[in-house]
Amino acid sequence: MNISVELTLTPLQDDYETPIIAFIKKLRASGLKVLENPLSTQVYGDFDTVMKVLNEEGKAALEMTERGILLLKIVKSDRRNYEPHF
Repeated sequence: MNISVELTLTPLQDDYETPIIAFIKKLRASGLKVLENPLSTQVYGDFDTVMKVLNEEGKAALEMTERGILLLKIVKSDRRNYEPHF
């Protein structure tokens, strides 16, 4: 089953950029389809594969922060080619 996941990592610390950049670089290196915008990162792929990567890399990203939030939205379908119809 293919999924689309929207991620937002929010480190609650002064040096917030370092963990975000490291997290995105690890997602890019995972082999998954990764798209970024200024507010979130989207990851697309097989459910088991995506969740395995997010489990490992999400944990590593949160361990790099003093305090942090990792928000996930999961959609059951591959939405990477979505275009608005309005």
